[in-house]
Amino acid sequence: MRVRTVQLTGAAIAALLGVAAQAQVATPPAATAEETGALEDIVVTGSRIRRDPLSQSAPVQVLDSASLAQTGLSSVADILQRIPAASGGLNSRFNNSGNLGNPPDGGGVGAGSAEVELRYLGSRRTLVLVDGMRFVNGSSASGIPASVDLNSLPAGMVDRIEVLQSAASALYGSDAIAGVVNIITKSEQAGLQASAQYGQFRQGDGATQDYNISYGIKGEATSVVVGVSYVKADLVSTADRPLSQFPNPGATSCLQGGCSGATPLGQFFLSPSQVLTLKAPVAGRPRFDATNPTGPNSDFKPFTTGDRFNFAPFNFFITPSERYGGFVSIKQALSDRVNFRVKALYNRRNSQNQAAFLPLFLGPDAGSGTVTDTFSIDATNPFNPFGVTLSAGGPGEPPANYGFIARRVVEAGPRSFSQKVDTMSVTGTLDGAFDVGARTWYWDVNAVLGYNYARQVFTGNINTSLLRQALGPISQCTGACVPFNIFGGVGSITPAMLGFVGFTEQSRSQQKLNDYTANLNGTLFDMPAGPVGFAVGYEHRNQSGSFTPDPIVEAGFSADIPARGSSGAFKVDEVYGELRVPLLSDIPLINSLEVDGAIRYSKYSTFGDNTTYTGNVLWKPFSDLLVRGSYATALRAPSIGELFGAPSRFDGGAFDPCNDINGTLPGNVPASATVRANCIANGVPANGSYAVDAAGASVVTGGNINLQPETSRTIAFGGAYSPAWARNSGFARTLVLEGSYSDVKLDGAIASVPADLTLARCAQTGDPLSCGNIQRTPAGFVGVVNGILQNIGGIRVKAIDVNFTYRSPETSVGSFGLTWNNTWLLRYEESVPSTGGFTVIDRTGTTRGSPVQSYPRYKANAILDWAIAGFTASFTGRYISGVTESANARRLNRILYGDVQLGYTPSFLDDRMTFTVGVNNVFNSGPPPCFSCTGPNFDPTTYDIPGQFGYLRVALRL
Repeated sequence: MRVRTVQLTGAAIAALLGVAAQAQVATPPAATAEETGALEDIVVTGSRIRRDPLSQSAPVQVLDSASLAQTGLSSVADILQRIPAASGGLNSRFNNSGNLGNPPDGGGVGAGSAEVELRYLGSRRTLVLVDGMRFVNGSSASGIPASVDLNSLPAGMVDRIEVLQSAASALYGSDAIAGVVNIITKSEQAGLQASAQYGQFRQGDGATQDYNISYGIKGEATSVVVGVSYVKADLVSTADRPLSQFPNPGATSCLQGGCSGATPLGQFFLSPSQVLTLKAPVAGRPRFDATNPTGPNSDFKPFTTGDRFNFAPFNFFITPSERYGGFVSIKQALSDRVNFRVKALYNRRNSQNQAAFLPLFLGPDAGSGTVTDTFSIDATNPFNPFGVTLSAGGPGEPPANYGFIARRVVEAGPRSFSQKVDTMSVTGTLDGAFDVGARTWYWDVNAVLGYNYARQVFTGNINTSLLRQALGPISQCTGACVPFNIFGGVGSITPAMLGFVGFTEQSRSQQKLNDYTANLNGTLFDMPAGPVGFAVGYEHRNQSGSFTPDPIVEAGFSADIPARGSSGAFKVDEVYGELRVPLLSDIPLINSLEVDGAIRYSKYSTFGDNTTYTGNVLWKPFSDLLVRGSYATALRAPSIGELFGAPSRFDGGAFDPCNDINGTLPGNVPASATVRANCIANGVPANGSYAVDAAGASVVTGGNINLQPETSRTIAFGGAYSPAWARNSGFARTLVLEGSYSDVKLDGAIASVPADLTLARCAQTGDPLSCGNIQRTPAGFVGVVNGILQNIGGIRVKAIDVNFTYRSPETSVGSFGLTWNNTWLLRYEESVPSTGGFTVIDRTGTTRGSPVQSYPRYKANAILDWAIAGFTASFTGRYISGVTESANARRLNRILYGDVQLGYTPSFLDDRMTFTVGVNNVFNSGPPPCFSCTGPNFDPTTYDIPGQFGYLRVALRL
């Protein structure tokens, strides 16, 4: 791609020091050659035909390097997630590595990764390109993700980012349903560029260091750019913010709910339904009164809410990471019509996540889905105080006489997940031009080879095969075996015991991409309104991926989340064509009128063939006004993880309506007769004994080889107005008003039915399909909910974007700019199957807790900036409207963030150095508390963590 930033954005917009990464860049349809420089027909994101970049068929946002630096953030994903049309994705505020298991999307947790998604359609439906070509998907040793990890790109190589907010499968193939993010890397540079930034939160944590240096040689025939980047971000602990010090927002004790039943003292669920805990930490074997387990001679007492364990302060608000990498770009003119470019990059990411001490659950009602559900504790275990074998009721054993034991293994320390991720990519491009008569046609052939390899080390786990031996008959605990004390309270699990049963889990995953493309474009013939343009091309792509868990985990002997290995591959061959036809020009009310369209045929090795197409109409009634409309179909092929991923568990904490059907717990009311009858039919004891203070549910998710591609259609229309009178009168160098409407209808969405919906539908309607997907333990607890991936239904999204950009001329008091970007979410609905039809879930204006995501009706960013004589100042306001929690109808208030930045480029240093200071969240706005979110009590896809973040930066050009 040969796109000068000034051409894409307009010189005035690119000069806006205050246009941060949130800016919606509406290229002025009436911009003049004097403003933009001499225009040339070039290739821009959203079309493969060379064209005037000021007549885009779809809105394209352009974020140049100055815009990226303006935010004070060190992650490209964090910057992109501030765009009003963006809707989250993984980022540094996600701490889940494996402590909650694998989200039901087939791709694993993606710990430490960073992603971008548009229109709330998921990162898998936003295509990420690098220089117009595909990039290898990420992996984090927890599965086979379907998205690019933006943390795998060295930040110093990024020249600018183009964001196309329109379906584009006809041009780029699979995944471009919500839009395209095209990251343009540095291809030319003269001299040295370097920057160093340090920042931290006002609380003194979360320190971030960001260093970039690149050097370029720019000759007549040869351009070389080399560079290195280093980013180090320290953690922020949930213990250091009041919002997250307990599982429920603002709580000061476990009496306010949310804490875990797996306690350091232990919880013992006996038969019939007697729940005990230890009174106090004791060493060795507890005393037990056989006639009265809670009598005066016993160290046990009835379990209460106050005995629960507060796991919240052991998590991370921001996960620590270290990223370093390098890149090289060499561009050589082989002749005056042929060029060759080769790019290579390497990036290493070291990251970490943390969870509280391992919760160990044993017994038939544990519902862990592991072999610990079948554990019996032998009477000869020297620490068993009950004098009899606690039987799980397995083959050859006495009938079950206990429900479960829950013990928090604090002696092993917090669970720690450390990732090392290596990414390598090499791209070769040969391009040129040749004449066909009086016309010039352009061609290019490309090869992309990408590799991503991840290793994860997990400490704090237990080998359950050895644990069974240590809990079983003392006669079988020989050799290295050390009898295990699960009854003795804090400190009773000794280092020797842990040395026998504990292990360090090591898992790995990898993804590979081989992508080969060839493109040809030019003009065919002239019509009265202009030349007819065309583009054609071919692509062949091979993708493969694998996930290899630790052998102990693979064998089913992990006390933490179970996992199985998986691998798979697919290949695809595609051809496309694009045509641009100018119909009319220079007549009343039609300054210009053109249509263009594209079609792509794809043949996949996994499911067969597919055809997508798009059509656009561009009309300029007069030179200052552009009106456009489009209709596009798109697809997303099932990813490797979605097709071949092995079953795995996700502990999302789904609400079970069958818990406490008699209403015996404080604050609960008896269930209706219908719910009671349906719950009993599903396996809940009729006597109401299934009544626990906190009842969640695990989902079993996994790939499905029978998946078909998702398909969508998008209708969009809008326009841009840039009045010449404003420029001619000296009122503005740039004045642009742009608006667009989009309607996306997605069919055959690949997902699992939400566990909350499955449980609710079974309890409320007795739906056979839902009830059949729920497995309960003998005591009524939810064991697992079947959430295997399927083409479940559809998603419908409607949105409006309105954006305003103003840049003043130079005055005696400097120049001013204002950019105001707005997105209204008009509709977001999901449809999922039920017996005899579909259930439609309207999420507009709501927050869902698992997987966490908010859907605010309105988001806006406004940037006001000022520049004079080397000084710059800007203020960015970020507004998010209020939402309602779906699970409990609680209202999450609207929020306004404010960011301030000051810069100085001294003339006495020949404008070679720039000093910048900034504060993000200057108002110290805290995220609205969320009770149902499976994160640290707020939605990290939408809101910043509490605290002001200040930073200093020095940039140098030589």
